[in-house]
Amino acid sequence: MAQESSWYPLLADGVLMLHAGVVLFVVPGLPLILVGGARRWAWVRNLPLRLLHLATIGYVALQSWFGIMCPLTTLEHCLRERGGQIVAEGDFIAHWLGKLLFFTAPPWVFVLVALVALSWVLVPPRRRRAHAGAPPRHA
Repeated sequence: MAQESSWYPLLADGVLMLHAGVVLFVVPGLPLILVGGARRWAWVRNLPLRLLHLATIGYVALQSWFGIMCPLTTLEHCLRERGGQIVAEGDFIAHWLGKLLFFTAPPWVFVLVALVALSWVLVPPRRRRAHAGAPPRHA
């Protein structure tokens, strides 16, 4: 049984790294979209990417607004408790990624949502165009 519980901290670290990945997608995503629009980078106009970016920041803002803890944080804490770790301490990875992810931010930080919405006007996403010479798509 002790060996089974040793997987929990590793799984918790994995969830924490996934969480860091989500943050790295959302926060630098906005400046990259704006810079990419000015530099004519095609990928910043990718509609599925932009929809995912908007949905993610919208979800984060709603969580903050309603005071709901992120499901990734809840899962990580549950895994750490199952692994016998004290949630406040964690290990090296948990400590430093936690410091990076969880900081007290003033409420104006959520102006980011409005800026992401504005980026849809400044750098509008586009649907993928059919390749030249490709047969037309039928409905």
